[in-house]
Amino acid sequence: MSGFVGVVVSDPSLQGQFTQVELRSLKAKFVSLKRDSGHVTTKNLPVMMKKLRGLNEVVSVEEIAAFLSESYPDSDQEIEFESFLREYLNLQARVSAKEGGAGGGRGGKSSFLKSSTTTLLHNLNQAEKSSYVAHINTYLREDPFLKKYLPMDPSGNQLFDLIRDGVLLCKLINVAVPGTIDERAINKKRVLNPWERNENHTLCLNSAKAIGCTVVNIGTQDLVEGRPHLVLGLISQIIKIQLLADLNLKKTPQLVELFDDSKDIDEVLSLSPEKMLLRWMNHHLKKAGYKKTVNNFSSDVKDGEAYAYLLKALAPEHSPETTLDTKDPNERAKLVLEQAAKLDCKRYLTPKDITEGSANLNLAFVAQIFQHRNGLTSDTKQVTLTQTATPDDVLVSREERAFRMWINSLGVESYVNNVFEDVRNGWVLLEVLDKVSPGSVNWKLATKPPIKLPFRKLENCNQVVKIGKQLKFSLVNLAGNDIVQGNKKLIVALLWQLMRFNILQLLNKLRFHSQGGSQGKEISDADILDWANSKVKASGRTSRMESFKDKSLSNGLFFLELLSTVQPRVVNWKVVTKGETDEDKKLNATYIISVARKIGCSVFLLPEDIVEVNQKMILTLTASIMYWSLQNQHQSQSEMPEQSEPSSMASDAASDIASEDGASTTAPSELDEVNSLSDSVSNLTTDDATSNAPSTENGNGNSAFHGAQSRRYQKWFF
Repeated sequence: MSGFVGVVVSDPSLQGQFTQVELRSLKAKFVSLKRDSGHVTTKNLPVMMKKLRGLNEVVSVEEIAAFLSESYPDSDQEIEFESFLREYLNLQARVSAKEGGAGGGRGGKSSFLKSSTTTLLHNLNQAEKSSYVAHINTYLREDPFLKKYLPMDPSGNQLFDLIRDGVLLCKLINVAVPGTIDERAINKKRVLNPWERNENHTLCLNSAKAIGCTVVNIGTQDLVEGRPHLVLGLISQIIKIQLLADLNLKKTPQLVELFDDSKDIDEVLSLSPEKMLLRWMNHHLKKAGYKKTVNNFSSDVKDGEAYAYLLKALAPEHSPETTLDTKDPNERAKLVLEQAAKLDCKRYLTPKDITEGSANLNLAFVAQIFQHRNGLTSDTKQVTLTQTATPDDVLVSREERAFRMWINSLGVESYVNNVFEDVRNGWVLLEVLDKVSPGSVNWKLATKPPIKLPFRKLENCNQVVKIGKQLKFSLVNLAGNDIVQGNKKLIVALLWQLMRFNILQLLNKLRFHSQGGSQGKEISDADILDWANSKVKASGRTSRMESFKDKSLSNGLFFLELLSTVQPRVVNWKVVTKGETDEDKKLNATYIISVARKIGCSVFLLPEDIVEVNQKMILTLTASIMYWSLQNQHQSQSEMPEQSEPSSMASDAASDIASEDGASTTAPSELDEVNSLSDSVSNLTTDDATSNAPSTENGNGNSAFHGAQSRRYQKWFF
């Protein structure tokens, strides 16, 4: 066992879908097929997949072949290992959906983001594509870089070509959540090389996770290839986040009008944006005299009657009685859209989309109506209620956001909208524990939502505390009932220990596999600090951090030097400020986060966390950079002998990069990194995702840029 090395999967979120036993088995089958046939394609893969667990008795070889042909229309196109894993997951999901959701997982709670993620279904919805193109044309047509490519024809496929360089998706994320990506970190040239494109897509996917998108089954190569079903699935999520951004009490405190004064505001805060939108719609429908309750954006709105009543309540000046009197659903839908157009709310759907019950487009339509005319009061007394109930501690609010995004990035079944509310039944925390410490949860003793009996929630939370103590968390003052009661301070303390455990666990696995399976000293916070200081010192710079709460870190220069050390070409020093003013500090902090995501770190902190030197978030940032750097170093070393020629090609190509923004063009090199580490961490190298397999079996493509060198851009942290 001393020589055991785990199977490499460059995306830990994808790796988290399988155990090492499953990965080794799948890898062995895949390698055997490739050895026997020379290449793995849609011609020979279906027969092998037919024998896999979950598929052997429910789907035929022909059906598998048809499924794969949707992503690989060219039957001779080679399929790489990670692409095979994604297709296996997607096929399992389709089979599960076909059987009515059997085996669909333990999670009983979902939201618009989780339930509507279209990355698992390969049917291209032309109506949705046209609507998304119209949305992009509207919001990005004046963008200095993109305006020469816009507007696109909604009926064409220009979208799938335009997203290949990654710029459009990065810009769209910034439209949805302004300031998420520092545009100085985006590679923007008329023609990008594969290296630069991959950086943009890595930045895009890490940033998408940071705003709440579910991207478990999407890789950078999927975006480079412009795979329609995956592209639309991601764009759909980004646009929904934009459209529903104001559907919360923080952005629109007038929403409190939808609830009784006695309503628990914390419970209101836990509502997903989609449920809040339904609540708002039904509020106005009831006032307008509509007798039914709308529970979804598909079957309940197909006849257009609910829309007629909604517009009558919100815009009576544009709503003649003839709309309600019309018996033909198609005619009513047409009249509804004519009225909505007067409010500038027709962009997302056609009469046919209404009558066919297109859930995504109808949701977007209602959200657009909300944005233009929500019909809520501006009564300051109502607003005061939410202001007094909302947490005053801005730091706690920021940490809640970071923990929420981290949990959602793990690939758990439940989708978290508000940490302090959604963890109170214990189920989400059990899912997280099962991810970071597989096998630790006794699911026979757990109760999944919806949970009506309070003592069942307490049982879940008690098991959470029990497991936490087994993992040696400091839980002296925490009991299961504290979680049930929503004690924010204690919940934050628990979540921080979970996140920190996850960080240290990943770094410990790096060393474990680099040492051939031998166990050494557990990595500590001090080791991470020493590593960062030794890296910067070895580069000839004098910056140093005394601790993770060192106030000198607020100017951001130490982290920019650290990032430049682990990836010499990634920092453009021409755009870096001295960090002397608060404004300059924030500019540097914003740039640090985007650069870290660009190289492959999945981080969830905000610029304010760096400027204010939030000790917890500073630790996660440093550990993320360390994890990425050491994992790359190990893979470069282990794969160089097997791929000396492709790696050389990648290095030559990288050295030829003409960087428009002034960043260094030095090709990345981590091969001598171990000499720069301090003695205490000199043996650290790679993650559980280390493999003996040839690096050509990379799920993100088979060109030189997708070999050992380019994988450094495809690493995820959590």
